[in-house]
Amino acid sequence: MKTKKHTPYLYMLPGVLMVLFFVYIPVLMNIGYSFFRLSSYSSGATFVGIDNYKRLFSDQVFPIMLKNNIAYCVISLIVQVGFGTVLALILESSAIGDRFKSFFRNLYYIPALISLTAVGLMFTFIYEPNIGFINNLLRAFELPTYGWLGDSKLAIYCVIAMSQWQFTGYITLLMVVAFQNVPQDYLEAAAIDGAGPIRRAISIMIPQAKEQLLVCTIITVIGAFKLYTEVYATTGGGPGNSSQVMGLFLYQQAFLHDDLGMAAVTGVFIFAITVTLSIIQIRVTRSGQD
Repeated sequence: MKTKKHTPYLYMLPGVLMVLFFVYIPVLMNIGYSFFRLSSYSSGATFVGIDNYKRLFSDQVFPIMLKNNIAYCVISLIVQVGFGTVLALILESSAIGDRFKSFFRNLYYIPALISLTAVGLMFTFIYEPNIGFINNLLRAFELPTYGWLGDSKLAIYCVIAMSQWQFTGYITLLMVVAFQNVPQDYLEAAAIDGAGPIRRAISIMIPQAKEQLLVCTIITVIGAFKLYTEVYATTGGGPGNSSQVMGLFLYQQAFLHDDLGMAAVTGVFIFAITVTLSIIQIRVTRSGQD
């Protein structure tokens, strides 16, 4: 009986050990490194206390990249999660035939399969001032053109728009799966009672899919503060530092400036803010509770 009682824990042990050694221990080590001045070219480490934190928060780039990450997060929640959920509801409505549903699901999901670097290169050509698709379209209508990625006010929003194009379909597909699991009996009963498509969506489908909606929200928020490749492949944080984000700043501090202490502090800050926001979302939505 003891063997049977402890069998589930034995099956869980390898997974727990892997998470411990590959997630929690590295996180704790990174927090420890944030209190030292480190270099990849030196074996020594100088304890500096909270000096690295002071340097990060007093850096002129810090408010810029924080604003950019927050802007990316808010816009992604509206477009990817909000608009993606609406698209999923439309795809699962009876107004669209099964053949077209399959077509549009694949159409929306294809961008998420493309490499981020390839997407960045593609949108660099789209935004190109002289031969780019957008400016050529504006010229066709005799409208003013812009140097999209070279404009300090527009660059970060061009990167954000690129990400929405790529990942909205992914969130849409996740929500489609959630809506497919909604019991049809509920929808049929609501239809008999006179509830229209919008009423059924608001009162039945979305509440029934709230767990998946929470997961999509957390994925989007975490992705917003881990933003790196999209910026690296298009603007490199420029012009100046106008499109700088935390993920790219961390990379630059570690591998370009050899300031591993500052990179560790940036990693701690990203970890803290994503964990905090995730906990708040779970508490607010009361995940797992009726």
